[in-house]
Amino acid sequence: MSQGPVRILLVDDHELIRNGLAGVIDLEDDMSIVGVAANVSEALSKYDALSPDVVIADLQLQDGTGLDIVRTVRKKSDTVGLIVLTMHSGDDQIFAAMQAGASGFVGKDAPSSEVVKAARHAAVSPRSFVCTGLVGAMMRRQASESTKLTDREHEVLLLLADGLGASAIGEKLYLSESTAKSHIARIYQKLGASNRAQALVTAMRIGLLSSISPTER
Repeated sequence: MSQGPVRILLVDDHELIRNGLAGVIDLEDDMSIVGVAANVSEALSKYDALSPDVVIADLQLQDGTGLDIVRTVRKKSDTVGLIVLTMHSGDDQIFAAMQAGASGFVGKDAPSSEVVKAARHAAVSPRSFVCTGLVGAMMRRQASESTKLTDREHEVLLLLADGLGASAIGEKLYLSESTAKSHIARIYQKLGASNRAQALVTAMRIGLLSSISPTER
């Protein structure tokens, strides 16, 4: 990082947002906007010309995404801070930014102080990812992974939903009854269920099933 104020390149295709953020950042004694860009190509050109300490880029741009900027700049430097801004701050976007090499991720619905805070962090710890929603996203991903069924378990679940018991499921899938019971037990464990009804209700809630047959065979 250069001595003096943190030098920032701001990238957004909306002039109003660029000007608004620039105005907020320029009020900070330890930060300075050295350049602005409206798209990916302009941003990369200005990055090469200006060598900023931090790049703050919108996720959605006319000729690509902020992630394109992050990946390209990160290949050139491990010391530049890279912040992604977005209107769509879902879990997938958070993880994509982190995997691309971003230093931080901020939703556009967050207070402007969050952008300033992220920029300060990025200038000092460019390879340490910060995001207000990261913990929640990681918990949701972990929960999703823990309930992920194998292809065979999903086949068994569908037959459970059709009302079949372990013996009938074994016959249908050419498995022994004990193997079918083992699959059923693992499904119950993954879904946090103690019986068929609970397993099917949970499976419906998380989207593993679209319908349940009321008839048990």
